[in-house]
Amino acid sequence: MKDSKKIRIALTKGRLEKDTVGLFEKAGYDVEQLKNKGRRLILSIPGTDIEVVLAKAADVITYVEHGVCDMGVVGKDTIDEHSGSFFEVCDLGFGRCRFALAGKKGENFYEGIGVKTIATKYPNVTRRFFESKGMDVDIVKIEGSVELAPLLGLSHGIVDIVETGTTLKENGLEVYEDVSFISARVIVNPVSMKLKKAAIEKLVEKMEHYKGE
Repeated sequence: MKDSKKIRIALTKGRLEKDTVGLFEKAGYDVEQLKNKGRRLILSIPGTDIEVVLAKAADVITYVEHGVCDMGVVGKDTIDEHSGSFFEVCDLGFGRCRFALAGKKGENFYEGIGVKTIATKYPNVTRRFFESKGMDVDIVKIEGSVELAPLLGLSHGIVDIVETGTTLKENGLEVYEDVSFISARVIVNPVSMKLKKAAIEKLVEKMEHYKGE
């Protein structure tokens, strides 16, 4: 069972994990275990009641929703795609990128009257974006390199995460329109927020204070 005194925070493995550990270090926490974790997935921060769990992005949301983790650090892209029952309490400012609508360079995506087909790893984000425009689209879920879809004639465009746009350019694609902007967010389980309010707020305040340094 989870120790009722502990604050268990799930971090998205990879880049967001590294950036969050760096934030903890700036805040004065002993992050030696987090930096030299080996294959361990549950780690402690010495001298605190904070326990860190390392997980894939979508699982961070699942663990926070079900209350086995009190808090999580996850990208806004995952939040927007999966949603869920939790509070989004803080924008940490790192992990910045964007969702964008893209397709073959030089083509006018919005011309013509037929229903457009969109390939994406993020069908919910895509559906909401086009609903906001009053457009009906056919959405094809892609698991791998979504850039292939318009090149192979499977779709008229894609909705995907774009950082530099280099991959698009190298494949003869371009951004047509930004969909939304993304960064790392702190999410909190609603029950944990009630039962551990002071401790959670203290940790969130520390993270907010040091995020810009």
